Amino acid sequence: QKYLCSNCNNILKEALQTLCGHRYCSACLSWIVRNNTTAICQKCKEEDPSTLSEGSLLAEERAFGDAAINKEISELKVHCLTLGCSWSGIMKNFEEHQSLCEYALIPCHTGCGHMVMRKKLADHLEKGCVNNVTTCQKCKQSLSSSEYQVNKSIHFNWYLIIFFHLFFPQQNHSTPFINKDGCRFSEVGCSFRGSKEKIKEHEKTAVGSHMLLLLQHIKQLKANLCTAAKAANDFIPQSELNLENKLHVFENIVAVLNKEVETSNLEITAFRRQSELDQNIIRGLELKIAELHRCLTQKDAGLSSLHKSLLFSEQASYDGVFLWKITDVGRKLQDSVTGRTVSLYSPAFYTAKYGYKVCLRVYLNGDGTGKGTHVSLFFVVMKGDYDALLPWPFRHKVTFMLLDQNNREHIIDAFRPDLTSASFQRPVNDMNVASGCPMFLPLSKLHSPKYAYVKEDTLFLKCIIETN
Repeated sequence: QKYLCSNCNNILKEALQTLCGHRYCSACLSWIVRNNTTAICQKCKEEDPSTLSEGSLLAEERAFGDAAINKEISELKVHCLTLGCSWSGIMKNFEEHQSLCEYALIPCHTGCGHMVMRKKLADHLEKGCVNNVTTCQKCKQSLSSSEYQVNKSIHFNWYLIIFFHLFFPQQNHSTPFINKDGCRFSEVGCSFRGSKEKIKEHEKTAVGSHMLLLLQHIKQLKANLCTAAKAANDFIPQSELNLENKLHVFENIVAVLNKEVETSNLEITAFRRQSELDQNIIRGLELKIAELHRCLTQKDAGLSSLHKSLLFSEQASYDGVFLWKITDVGRKLQDSVTGRTVSLYSPAFYTAKYGYKVCLRVYLNGDGTGKGTHVSLFFVVMKGDYDALLPWPFRHKVTFMLLDQNNREHIIDAFRPDLTSASFQRPVNDMNVASGCPMFLPLSKLHSPKYAYVKEDTLFLKCIIETN
């Protein structure tokens, strides 16, 4: 649940945490703020409308990037849900996979309205796309790919029918070579038999094999003619002369058919090559879009970081004294109990203009020895811009105060740094390990009516660092 956006309820994308402790996608928060004059956290409304306060108001400058959650999400193990795809990996690689997944449904780029698998786009363009138009060189019609192939078959079949009319003049010209049970090319050796529908389908798809049978038949006829001419010496009957003339006509028709087949093969090869090029262009564009999306995401993250820096600069203290106002205490305490948001970090503050950078960390339901019984308050040394010029380890006395808002009895605790502890050495990472008071205040005292540590669901923590 902690990885889901409080608005879209999907996996968080560029997670931002608001002052009320809820998380939103960067784009979701931007959309909510842009479309609402007064944007209130929906989760706060759902959980307990009576606890709504200033912290529930949403604004991009009042939210900060949740680097820890973003890192956890990027390492989540995931798999592709697209039917047929077996890809699995981690979340940070999933977006790139989505832009390349061969099984993903994508819209045809010709605008025909069809959704097709990425890996079948070339087949769709070649065989089914109504917007992929080709002009027939024979009849000059503009046809879709599927219509173009049928049209070519019609042209081939007309050549063959002309051939049969010349070759077998004794047949009925209105229905040449129609055999109730077999293919009309059975006269030259085709053995296919079946219903009328199956014969029609067979004759559409078997043009090549029919041409081969015709060529063989013509070669046989030519051989027979040569033998007859040799046997008759110089005497050639008129009927054979007519047959010789017809043979020349047949050879011309077959030559035309051969040329048609070669042209068709060249066109198909060129079309497939163009389809592959188009597919490569589409993939290249998809990669560019993915890259642009990554760039936009990085820029959004940069702007978010800049907003956060500006907000922290406005709130930052540079004299070692810091007052931290925490609102929605009831709900945040409940989040700490349930483990949803165990601890809260304060904005950074400084011991001097170019001094140590530090912050506070509070566990409202306690941590370590104080878990479940006390409020735990810790001091954190952070990596600063001027650490190279500062003396280490950090050795200044730190005083914590929880203010009684009736000004009667403030809770005060103080400590001096353990100079051997890693918590007070020069930071190597963004933050050192927190150090402080695990049993700062009993929870029973926090809510006691005798005191006003929590008033109007708000408490104030103060930190004083002795810099002298």
